[in-house]
Amino acid sequence: MPPTPAGRCVRTAVPWLEHLCDTGTNLLDSAPMTDDALSLLAAGAAEPGDLAVEGSLRPRTLGEYIGQREVKASLAVLLQAARGRGEAADHVLLYGPPGLGKTTLATIIARELGVNVRYTSGPAIERAGDLAAILTALDERDVLFIDEIHRLNRAVEEILYPAMEDFALDVMIGKGPSARSLRLSLKPFTAVGATTRAGRISGPLRDRFGMTYRLDFYGEDDLTAIVRRSAGILGVDVDAEAARLIAMRGRGTPRIVNRLLRRVRDHAEVHGDGTVHVGAVREAMAVLDIDDLGLDTTDRKLLAAIVQKFGSGPVGVQALAAVLAEEPDTIEDVYEPYLLRLGFLDRTPQGRIATEAARQHLAALGFDIPAPRRPEPDMPALWDDVPHR
Repeated sequence: MPPTPAGRCVRTAVPWLEHLCDTGTNLLDSAPMTDDALSLLAAGAAEPGDLAVEGSLRPRTLGEYIGQREVKASLAVLLQAARGRGEAADHVLLYGPPGLGKTTLATIIARELGVNVRYTSGPAIERAGDLAAILTALDERDVLFIDEIHRLNRAVEEILYPAMEDFALDVMIGKGPSARSLRLSLKPFTAVGATTRAGRISGPLRDRFGMTYRLDFYGEDDLTAIVRRSAGILGVDVDAEAARLIAMRGRGTPRIVNRLLRRVRDHAEVHGDGTVHVGAVREAMAVLDIDDLGLDTTDRKLLAAIVQKFGSGPVGVQALAAVLAEEPDTIEDVYEPYLLRLGFLDRTPQGRIATEAARQHLAALGFDIPAPRRPEPDMPALWDDVPHR
């Protein structure tokens, strides 16, 4: 398939991958941002059959992109200036939690510049030669998107430094005393790196990005607008209040609200007339066991374990993992972040503590709430004891 501004795509014999090529979606473009396919509400989870649908819901221009207003405004200036000069744009680093639109923004950058985009990821580039092959195949001003860039190994990073800074490759020819270095010129390109863990990117690599943007979780209004837009693309009739109910359960993540919308659509088609209204949303969420705050069964089990088995904490993550039969990394990376954002969980040096807000939420759902083993301290305000002058 010839390259288009939507990106290059490699043909395969797998039917659903062939469909991605036919819809202009690259496999790596739609790949999960984490390795955990554990839950409907896990931002990194995705079933293979859902990849093509998720790709069709992604905005194609900055104008269609909802949310991240500061990032959009800055990117618009950067891209318009580069397009006006006919030059490659500065390298861009995007970081933030999974599901917020980093891959989508990389594709939009290429579309706005009117160039091709090449997709790859840190774990996929195992050797320096792999990266050299990708770089030499880029055309003038192309965009190279590197997902999970924090997982590049050191040898590959060493090749990337001069490529990003000087558009050149340093190649060693020969071995031993006769070895010599040869510098090969590259066509100017724009590297777009994406990561969920910016702290793991080495300082030298981070410094070579001209612009760094952090993507924040979305507000309820933006998520509601995303639900309405996606419903229009899917041909689903959804009313305003139903869209807001879905957005409330989206954990601030577009990928999750789109997934919930598809599940509600399925329920409405099977058990109703296909219209997504408030009743259909509530029925579907009850079947999926997702409450009003977007907590699923595992989230509530985690909180209930802390409250009921450990007297609201503190409890170590290893003990929690043993009770829930989960891996500690899964608890820390998949379940805890949202509970921390809600203020339902505290991390302390002694372990995890379920807050009073978590206890009240579980009580409202009918859980038995024993007295906490250690009551929350009544902390004075910072300046309460400071004498006034």
